[in-house]
Amino acid sequence: MGPDKRTVRAGGSGILATAVTVVCAVTVLAAPGTAFAAPAPTPSPTASASAGTSATLPADKDLEAVREKLDALYHDAAVATDAYNAAEEAARKQSAEIVDLAQKIVKGQQKLDALKERAGRAAAAQYRTGGLPDTAQLMLSDNPSEFLDGAGRVLQGERATKALIRDLTQTQQDLRQYAADAADQWNRLEAGRKAKAAAKKKIKERIAAAEKLQSKLEKKQKERLAELERKAAYQQQTAWLGTGILGEIHSKASAAGKKAVAFATAQLGKPYVWGAEGPDSYDCSGLTSQAWASAGKPIPRTSEEQWKQLKHVDVKDMRPGDLIIYFDDASHVAMYIGDGAIIQAPRPGRTVSVGGAGSMPILGVVRPDA
Repeated sequence: MGPDKRTVRAGGSGILATAVTVVCAVTVLAAPGTAFAAPAPTPSPTASASAGTSATLPADKDLEAVREKLDALYHDAAVATDAYNAAEEAARKQSAEIVDLAQKIVKGQQKLDALKERAGRAAAAQYRTGGLPDTAQLMLSDNPSEFLDGAGRVLQGERATKALIRDLTQTQQDLRQYAADAADQWNRLEAGRKAKAAAKKKIKERIAAAEKLQSKLEKKQKERLAELERKAAYQQQTAWLGTGILGEIHSKASAAGKKAVAFATAQLGKPYVWGAEGPDSYDCSGLTSQAWASAGKPIPRTSEEQWKQLKHVDVKDMRPGDLIIYFDDASHVAMYIGDGAIIQAPRPGRTVSVGGAGSMPILGVVRPDA
């Protein structure tokens, strides 16, 4: 049975239909069990290959080894990207904390100065009365009426003095704590800066290694490699569909889910750039976090934190808008849009596109608006 059109429409537009139109030249979203068509075979090379290319292509097993190596490199880059994004997110929070603490220190110092001024005025007043405490001066009075009136004032003065001392002590303690907290945040910020730099270096190294590996391939080899990649994804998707899972998935998108899917659909064709959150490019979690932010539901920035913090739901209970987390280390995330399909920002060199929900190893599903 085909998808319920009501589950994939938002604001009167067919979200899934839009996505399908974009990718129909490459893959076909069809009824359950045939959600993605098998890749067409590439014609065998002939002995009369054009000049400048090999007469025969390497064996598929050799290109398959290249594909696996590329997958490993891009996976490492994805893991490093998640670490970079996490460090970037932490740096934003720590910087905000430092600013907040700095403001508290300024206010605390102003309060301390005011309290010290009050204490100074009290000391000056005592000096003007000969340096005798209020209690002593009162006892020397010859007027009983003045004595009784003064007793109340002395009591009030003692209470005020004690309160002043308490305020001074507490304010000084607060200032020491603010300073310690600020120093701690600075240390964390510095550690995060180093972690971010290390992650950035690893990302660039892995992407450069992948690009170098691909640059060694000739045109026909690249075409055959692309075919092997499509075939591998198709086989995984077919195996996933073969479990009969689509026959169990009937949930409809929530109102917020429709908005999130609409946002993700509007980004189709935009390039993957690691660390990017739009509007011109995205990485995998940048796309999903921005899609849900647009729906009024802010979620964690990284795929790892999305997996840790958002509500887990069974695959058979997922609905359009839910996020599918991939690989054991939660290093990739995509948005489910219905009928066995996802929208994702795949990896460097690719664009935001529609793919098969089962084309990668699924760790689990999370729901931002549970």
